[in-house]
Amino acid sequence: MSRTSARTSGLPPTLADVAERAGVSRQTVSNAVNNPDLLRADTLLRVQQAIADLGYLPNRAARNLRTRASHLIGLRIQAAQEGTANATMDRFVHSLVETSREAGYHVLLFTGDPTDPLSGYEDLLRSTAVDAFVVTDTYLGNPQAEWLDGRRAPFVAFGRPWENPGATHAWVDVDGAAGCESATRHLLAKGHEKIAWIGWRKDSRIGEDRRAGWHRAMKEAGLPTSGLASRVEDTVASGREASEVLLDEAAPTAFVCASDTLAMGVLHTLGLRGLRVGDDVAVVGFDDSQVAQVVRPGLSSVRQPLEDVAIEVVTALEGLLGRPRVAQQGVLLTPSLVVRDSSGPDRV
Repeated sequence: MSRTSARTSGLPPTLADVAERAGVSRQTVSNAVNNPDLLRADTLLRVQQAIADLGYLPNRAARNLRTRASHLIGLRIQAAQEGTANATMDRFVHSLVETSREAGYHVLLFTGDPTDPLSGYEDLLRSTAVDAFVVTDTYLGNPQAEWLDGRRAPFVAFGRPWENPGATHAWVDVDGAAGCESATRHLLAKGHEKIAWIGWRKDSRIGEDRRAGWHRAMKEAGLPTSGLASRVEDTVASGREASEVLLDEAAPTAFVCASDTLAMGVLHTLGLRGLRVGDDVAVVGFDDSQVAQVVRPGLSSVRQPLEDVAIEVVTALEGLLGRPRVAQQGVLLTPSLVVRDSSGPDRV
């Protein structure tokens, strides 16, 4: 079968077809695809035009064999936690997949034994199935970053190296303290003075970072915080129980919560007690989840710039995988406050 008849029969065009169309050798076509800097501008343009005319797609598998690159980024995903409103990772994964594709990479999602934070990594690393990893679990005691660093495996962390501030690996994070400080200042500006905090347990460095923002804003306003804070598990039920105790013992007029999940628990308590959200007691959450956007009367919430996080992560990956390799530093992004009716009217 001739090349012409192969095209008309619907078979995909080959490198040889492009070479014939452009009037060049196969090596020249290969150079145009893999090393365009080696060609003269007019020759490169002629080959690129032939590629476009024929709809030729380079054989990625063959290129991978030559470059020893898979163009895949590994990301371990966890099962969704029951009883929460947290969909942060869904937004982040979607943004990461989209941004990676624009950079010429694809994201390989994998799972592992829930009791073993390293499960799944070694198999992918040993088989060279991925070029690099994105690590999202940077909580206290998690060994992933140290394990990958020890094996000189390229990776970028979504989250600060809480246990090792001097770590040199690339990371991107959101300034939770700044977000909660902004939320607290927002309520202070509305005239609230008794603003309670519901956050996560003390071993959560992320939770403590967010709590620090609330505490700093209250102290700078000259207001007491004693008896106004609670540390619990990140569930709606925990938020409900904590807000019941705080309302009974401290009678706050507003709540700042470490998550929308906890804020939803507060909304439940207010509803059960016949208190009007916003008018009687103001509530601000964190993450700007879909629940925050649709629940009545609308939950004010700190929104993480996850699209920007994904861009910074991919930028860092490109630096790590480039030649020459470019050292990356940590990037800390500032979140924004989305104000809805749960903030209530001004009390001033």
